[in-house]
Amino acid sequence: MAMTGEYLRLYVDERRRHHGVLLWEWLLEQANAIGIRGGSAFRAIGGFGRHHVLHESQFFELAGSTAVEVEFIVDAKEAEAMMSLVRNAGICVFYVRVPVEFGVINADESAGNASEESGKH
Repeated sequence: MAMTGEYLRLYVDERRRHHGVLLWEWLLEQANAIGIRGGSAFRAIGGFGRHHVLHESQFFELAGSTAVEVEFIVDAKEAEAMMSLVRNAGICVFYVRVPVEFGVINADESAGNASEESGKH
């Protein structure tokens, strides 16, 4: 059964911290604490932002300077709760909110059947 909601993505510098915790990690922790069902953080390999400075991930770098994308698929109420949390914490962050349809394909299938079928073509 398909549901509608929002795709919420926040972009943060991978080294940025909030109260001593990496900001991307803090965002995931806060989302979990307010009951959001899931979230992910992805490290970019390169890009540029509003200052037009190109940042690239280098294998030998000890501390990178690329973005981390923190994303959630949520309903409108959860998106607003997350936005309020960031706003109230005084964090300046670029974000994207996009309407989405989401769901689970074959949700009634048991885990055993799904893994057995994955090997068959």
